[in-house]
Amino acid sequence: MSNSPVPPASGPRGPVDLGDRAARALTAELARDNAEKHALLVGTTPGSTVLGAAIDGLLPGDTLTVVPAEGEQAAGLRSEVDSHGSWVSERVRVVDTLAAADPTDHLIVATALAGSGDDARTTIDGYAKYLTEGGVLSVATPALPASTSGAAAELDRQAALFGVGGDLVLRNVPPVRVHRLRFTAAATARADKLGPAMRTSSVALTRGMHIDSNGVAAAAIALGLAAATRAARPKSRLWLLPALAAVPVAAFFRDPQRDTPEDPTAVVAASDGRVLSVERVRDARLGATEFLRIAVFLSILDVHVNRAPVAGRVTDHFVVDGGFAAAMKPAAEHNVAAYTVLDTTHGRVVVAQRTGMVARRIVHRAPVGALLAKGERFGLIRFGSRTDVYLPAESADALVGPGDRVAGGASVIARWR
Repeated sequence: MSNSPVPPASGPRGPVDLGDRAARALTAELARDNAEKHALLVGTTPGSTVLGAAIDGLLPGDTLTVVPAEGEQAAGLRSEVDSHGSWVSERVRVVDTLAAADPTDHLIVATALAGSGDDARTTIDGYAKYLTEGGVLSVATPALPASTSGAAAELDRQAALFGVGGDLVLRNVPPVRVHRLRFTAAATARADKLGPAMRTSSVALTRGMHIDSNGVAAAAIALGLAAATRAARPKSRLWLLPALAAVPVAAFFRDPQRDTPEDPTAVVAASDGRVLSVERVRDARLGATEFLRIAVFLSILDVHVNRAPVAGRVTDHFVVDGGFAAAMKPAAEHNVAAYTVLDTTHGRVVVAQRTGMVARRIVHRAPVGALLAKGERFGLIRFGSRTDVYLPAESADALVGPGDRVAGGASVIARWR
């Protein structure tokens, strides 16, 4: 390791603490990792929201090393750690400089990274040296257009190369964009120890129901159109059409919380809907392997958030061009589709998100290299559509048949032998 500390991330006037929502987004990867692990928090200050979130994310057997933004803040941080009691003080160590830290599975930067692109690159390169194989760096930048911030542009570049997830946290002071970077491949088996991640940018209506950020944006557009229509034609009631449409539009993007079966042999549905077919197939796009394919049709009334049927590491993602036949028809086999390939401890598993006659947009949020927990959200399809789950034919048995209703992330559709 280098003997010189890496400068902490900061804004133009020095380190600035982040809000609660940003803190949860920064520590999300740590909080969902159920394996025994070591975390490193850098650039923090006494009373930091990120420090509190990191401590909350610790499990028995975990350890955390804390590096202050300024050396003289170490004493205050030690006092704060001690104030949490022996359970925390035995697991959390405060060091004066980054040079005294050990290699880590999760490195979290407690302040937003701002400044020039060169400074950001140097800082990230320095942090990367402290990551173990497959370790994750979680860092935030101000939520500004990349053209106004060199650091933001550099983080976008890093995310394109090494990003395994991220979140835009607008309901936060200050608003930030969080990036999770993995510079070396993680072991596939690590996915089995993860809990499903929750996107901070989704909006919670109740404890058990969220609205995906796509729905928030779509409803906002509808309400904006209503406001513009009323301003342009104040005597007309035409504005009621987009105003009333905002509710069903938002409801389409509903994202309920689901309890995913803990049984390691269970394969869960990738979406809500009705099972169309269960068959053994070969798909030229996936090589010569024979798969057990379970196809599910989603009507416009179904939840359209898609979830990982098994835990695994994303090794490939590609889009196949095609038509827009009705998703419940055999011709939908040749519709536009996005394939997500997962490496799992049971073999290769593929999820195909297929468009339908109405659906024309697939949202995918699981970049290559990302680890997905079983039942974790990884994208959605707008309006009627179909999802196909491909399992190794010699390793799994189907538990559903045509006509069965399934719930994404909750219904068991197959079982590993």
